[in-house]
Amino acid sequence: MEIKRRFVIHEHHATRLHFDLRLEVAGVLKSWAVPKGLSLNPNDKRLAIEVPDHSLSYIGFVGRIAEGRYGAGEVVIWDNGEYSTGGEPLEQLQKGRLKFTFHGEKLRGGFTLLQMKDRKGQWLVFKEKDEFADFNWELKTVLTPKAKIEKRN
Repeated sequence: MEIKRRFVIHEHHATRLHFDLRLEVAGVLKSWAVPKGLSLNPNDKRLAIEVPDHSLSYIGFVGRIAEGRYGAGEVVIWDNGEYSTGGEPLEQLQKGRLKFTFHGEKLRGGFTLLQMKDRKGQWLVFKEKDEFADFNWELKTVLTPKAKIEKRN
């Protein structure tokens, strides 16, 4: 039986633009920084750097992290929804491979998170070939440069 859990992808305009993948697992948000963002193109293997777990309350966070604090910059929700797995996600993560299905607004269908051998905390995240795959996928950010400037003022 597939159990649906929540996920969020934060678009994070910190020192460098990146995307934070956060999956609800065992009462926390397991989190990875994805420098190039997730892709619907199965040919794109994206680096996902494991970062500390976040509390579940962070799933709806939108706003500005103050200068001088870790992750300072603008944070918006790029996508969110539910995801499902064929088994217990924590066990799969501990084994180094999580296969899951996104049920989001932008991201849908099967994905895999695969831990890289001999690279602690580094994973690859990629789209499975299914009906939601898009070989012409281009990532579009939520915040435009103009919107970022207006939000700062």
